[in-house]
Amino acid sequence: MSVKVRIPTILRTYTGGLSEVEAEGSVLSEVIESLEKNHPGIAARVLDDEGKLRRFVNVYVNDDDVRFEEGLRTATPDGAGISIIPAVAGG
Repeated sequence: MSVKVRIPTILRTYTGGLSEVEAEGSVLSEVIESLEKNHPGIAARVLDDEGKLRRFVNVYVNDDDVRFEEGLRTATPDGAGISIIPAVAGG
């Protein structure tokens, strides 16, 4: 399934400056694998050493936060929009 992934500014060095890229996969983990295949290094910024989503990275499939869905097993239907959003901290 083909999806569109919105890339935050901080990760655009991996996508040649593109703010949106296409990826393939029926679940989020497959989409991240597809991203890594076409944009090496990006998966390490989204996943931790155990292969789980990093705490400070929020991922949405359409408008649904995957942490409240199925995590990396969240379905990514054809044409879905995926957003990778780094958490912002400060004070």
